[in-house]
Amino acid sequence: MIPSAKILCGALPFAFTEQGVAMLSSVLKSEKAIEVNIAIMRTFVQLRKLMNMHKELADKVDTLEAKYDKQIKSIFDVIQRLIRQEATPKRPIGFLTNTQAK
Repeated sequence: MIPSAKILCGALPFAFTEQGVAMLSSVLKSEKAIEVNIAIMRTFVQLRKLMNMHKELADKVDTLEAKYDKQIKSIFDVIQRLIRQEATPKRPIGFLTNTQAK
């Protein structure tokens, strides 16, 4: 199915799909056309691998981010509790004399 000119604004597309390249290879018979076709197909395969690799990397980053966000939040919660605690009066360092002990 060919899209209408209204969808493409009167211009033809400048890109091939992987399936379009495969169909083109059945029509073109010259050696040069076959070489170019193979190169384009290999490029599509590499592009697909690259996209999958970036998706896996993004998923790993999201997982790590969620994991460390929880840990960092718990650290801040502990720090907040420590800040809120009232300071208990501490006994001075040293020996008590008889007058101080009473």
